[in-house]
Amino acid sequence: MTPIIRVLIAVLAVMITVWSQWPPGGARFPADEALRDRILQARQITLPEPRVLVVDIDEASMAELGPWPWPRSRLADLVDILLTRYAAKGVALDILLPTPADADGDMRLRLLAEHGPVVLAQAFDYVEARPLALREGTLAGAVGRHGDGGLPATGYIANHAGLSGARHVGNIGFLQDPDGALRRVPLLTRYQGVSYPALGLALLDCCGGGATVAGANVGFGGDAVMRVDFSRDWKAYTVVGAADILAERIVPASAEGRLVLIGSSSLGLGDRVTTPLARNRPGLGVQAAVLSTLLDRQQGTAPAPWPGRLLACVFTAALTLLALWSFPRLSAIASVGLLALGSLAWLAAAWWLLPHDDQMASTGPLAANLFLLAVAVPYQWQLSQRRSRHLLDTLRQYVAPAVVEELMRRDDITDPLKPRRCDVTTLIADLEGYTTHVEALTVEDAAELTRSFLDCLTLPVIAQHGTLDKYTGDGLVAFWGAPLPNPDHADLALDAALDIVRRVRAFSERRAALGLPPLRVRIGIDSGVAMAGDFGTAFRSIYTAVGDSVNTASRLEHAAREFPFDVIVGEGTQARTRRHALVALGQRLLRGKGKPTTLYTFSSSMEATSSSNTTHTGAAAGTARA
Repeated sequence: MTPIIRVLIAVLAVMITVWSQWPPGGARFPADEALRDRILQARQITLPEPRVLVVDIDEASMAELGPWPWPRSRLADLVDILLTRYAAKGVALDILLPTPADADGDMRLRLLAEHGPVVLAQAFDYVEARPLALREGTLAGAVGRHGDGGLPATGYIANHAGLSGARHVGNIGFLQDPDGALRRVPLLTRYQGVSYPALGLALLDCCGGGATVAGANVGFGGDAVMRVDFSRDWKAYTVVGAADILAERIVPASAEGRLVLIGSSSLGLGDRVTTPLARNRPGLGVQAAVLSTLLDRQQGTAPAPWPGRLLACVFTAALTLLALWSFPRLSAIASVGLLALGSLAWLAAAWWLLPHDDQMASTGPLAANLFLLAVAVPYQWQLSQRRSRHLLDTLRQYVAPAVVEELMRRDDITDPLKPRRCDVTTLIADLEGYTTHVEALTVEDAAELTRSFLDCLTLPVIAQHGTLDKYTGDGLVAFWGAPLPNPDHADLALDAALDIVRRVRAFSERRAALGLPPLRVRIGIDSGVAMAGDFGTAFRSIYTAVGDSVNTASRLEHAAREFPFDVIVGEGTQARTRRHALVALGQRLLRGKGKPTTLYTFSSSMEATSSSNTTHTGAAAGTARA
């Protein structure tokens, strides 16, 4: 089930990004636009825009020449001076003139619009829920060569009929996102089956090489709605007051060859919008940004299109696979850190990708990471807890439950399984003559005998808080003093040895009553410094103790066969016991030792007497090799 769940989590994470890149209905998420805005603000361009000149009917101009509305003759003068004295390449008015005014001025504007590189403005409305559709003025500037494409409009405010003969008229209506910000403009608008261009597009059609801009490739990608590149803020544009142009107070060469936008940034005229850069920007600045965006695309200086949405999906898939592979090998905190690093890596990638793909949802991979954080990390933590509980249950089979609980409670042992030097007592027990006992038994009976005998050995070890190292077929190895240090480890091992002897004698007596051969256990015990910890390889490891005292305990267990005592104790244990009286049996030169070792056993008759049903040979003292 676990692989299926992992695959399901991975598929859902990738699908979150896919859904964010191609959402149903084309809806955009506010969080995605907010992140894009922050990146755009960080990438602002401060270099001046040399191709566009903005003529602002600002507060200073109105204070000098009078309040708005100005006479049409003054607007005609403004356009005429820009085209003649300042040699502007073309002029676009970001101003609506829905009603006639002074006849002379209207006539001059009409002539300029019909015969010169002048673009007038009209505004389309896209709100479907408006009770009364806007229909004011006379529409003009239809561009049949754009076909019937474009964003459908519901109404309009156009110029008065006297200006309807203008060759070029551009739309200054715009779209607002749900948060009220203006990020996109319709390059083409469709109204009653006829298409109309945006103001910037009409200006390029008029005098900026429209043959390569318009036609079937409107928007330079076929899209009728274009995301405006707001990387240039208002300060990047050359802005001069209308009064300065009328009075010819600026150097003529400063406007030569430029495309000119005429409008107003005055707060009193109310042409203010919210953009990704600020909450209160002149609408004239939006038209300047639109024109710069179109010029960048026309001249090939815009960022080359990249498949950002596809790259976002690939990034999410790669990070998801890495995360699901890593989570089982990392802690929960490290897994969270991996997702955090992945999110930072995506933000760095989005920094470069966003200008190349205006449709990419930058929050898609972040949402997928959040999903992994909320689902995959807890799921992996649950699996880890389940494995930890399983390991603890397994550990309890080898270590006394009280020792396990104490390990979990203690804070001074950060890694109880890490190999470390410990003072331990090792007990090694074995069934004497095991082969003889089982050779005449069936496999089932031999297994039952082994199980019952090992029970006699194991229960005392666990009861005395010992650590069961391993079974040796018909015996076991156990030690005390690790993983928890215990100053009574020698006495606890001796207590376990006495209990083992009693249990084996009782088991042997039950067998003798059934006419079966008696049993004898041999036990060797020694104490000393050893390395105790988790040893092994990447394939298998075991918690064990290694050292000279462990080897000595094994030699003592072998030496027990030559004594009439079941338990043989080494010098290290005799030196550490505080509750048991031991007697010396003499010295023996144990295998692998360079000098004789003094052997001990229990002093009381009950402790020292071996099974009455077994006959032993050997001496109680003397020097020999074992």
